Amino acid sequence: MSDFLQEMANDSAARAAASSESFSDHALDRTVFPLCLDRFGIIAEIKNRSPAEGELAAPGGDLAARAQAYVRGGAAAISVLTEPERFAGDLSHLDAVVDAVAADGIPVMRKDFLVKPAQILEAKARGASGVLLIAAMLDKAAMASMLDCAFEHDLFVLLESFDETDLEYSAHLLERLAYREQAQRNKFLVGVNSRNLRSLAVDPNRLRRFGPRLPRRATCVAESGLYGPDDAQDVAAWGYRVALVGTALMRAAEPGSLIADMLAAGRTHA
Repeated sequence: MSDFLQEMANDSAARAAASSESFSDHALDRTVFPLCLDRFGIIAEIKNRSPAEGELAAPGGDLAARAQAYVRGGAAAISVLTEPERFAGDLSHLDAVVDAVAADGIPVMRKDFLVKPAQILEAKARGASGVLLIAAMLDKAAMASMLDCAFEHDLFVLLESFDETDLEYSAHLLERLAYREQAQRNKFLVGVNSRNLRSLAVDPNRLRRFGPRLPRRATCVAESGLYGPDDAQDVAAWGYRVALVGTALMRAAEPGSLIADMLAAGRTHA
């Protein structure tokens, strides 16, 4: 594991250990909204800061208004960064976004460096419909525990890969019937991140290079380094059915219009 990932894993484990939150049955029964991906889709991200890109939003920004703009643009789901130290996230951001888009039935994903099942329960109790997990951060036993917890509570999982080993691992998991069935329901997505979290640099060729290696049993998501319609068109042509877009939307004057334009471009190949 890279130093950055190890730092994030350690910080995440410390946060989980320090939390004394308990989860009532009522909280864990909150509505989960399905991820509808009949065509090329966008997962639109809300994050205040990126370690590689710096500040992306002023503190105290209107998260609800931004989330609603994403919905108007046609986002299939909204990703919310909750990591506090390097991304200026907070669980309250998840609360705000869930509340803003629940009436539209749009699923919200908690994006963080999750290492404990309790953090998945934490997300569910706050209304999340999905979570991101990072293949390089979890050994086999931990991965099984995290996936099983998420699926038990009907959450979707975006399992993120950075290299060939991660992607092979994700494909291997799909050999298990229970996980393959989740993938058929768009509950188990496989992501490829073009940003190398060992260096924080974007490899502009990774998404194209990994296209032929994508597991065909799951919906695959292109992550990072996507800024406009041409990028959406490219990743759709390479076999990705979803693009996760963050920085470009955070910096766009009209993020809803950018989502709509990227969807139109991606769907020319869907």
